[in-house]
Amino acid sequence: MARRVAGQAGRLILAAALSPLLLAAGPAAPDPVRALAGRYSQHFQNGTVDGDTYWSDDVVEIVPVDARHAYVRIETNFFNGHSCSLSGVAAAERASIIYREPASGVTGGACVMTLRRRGAKLSFTDNNGGCQSYCGARGGFAGGELPWSSRRPIRYMARLKSSDTYRAALTEWRTGKAR
Repeated sequence: MARRVAGQAGRLILAAALSPLLLAAGPAAPDPVRALAGRYSQHFQNGTVDGDTYWSDDVVEIVPVDARHAYVRIETNFFNGHSCSLSGVAAAERASIIYREPASGVTGGACVMTLRRRGAKLSFTDNNGGCQSYCGARGGFAGGELPWSSRRPIRYMARLKSSDTYRAALTEWRTGKAR
């Protein structure tokens, strides 16, 4: 019995000695790859210049590739059938994941897209206007967001990972060459 008490006292002394070291290290670094993973969507009524209406869906998919990278696919829809479509592998930076388009030789700024949680929204932002080439005339990524409450697990992972879009994004990421 005395040995057990002495062992517990020793553990308490060790824990007290290590506590300042653990506190100095600060909180654990955020893990945006896992924190943001999932499918986000919004179903809404859209329209045309003729006055016709139809239903559209904006969708963002975020799939972990490894501990610091995630595959991202963004599909957004706008008035008169215009849309934006972007996919690639983004890297974790602080509490965000950021897609940086590999050098493609195209004039103008490269596409840099930041995805993060902002309160009750998943925010996706074209940092420098370089992602506009992925959009139609009436589309854009500026101020893009979807409800955080729409987040769902991706239940079609095998189909997603066998898609041409996913495979092309991973090839682009591994080689550093734009499609």
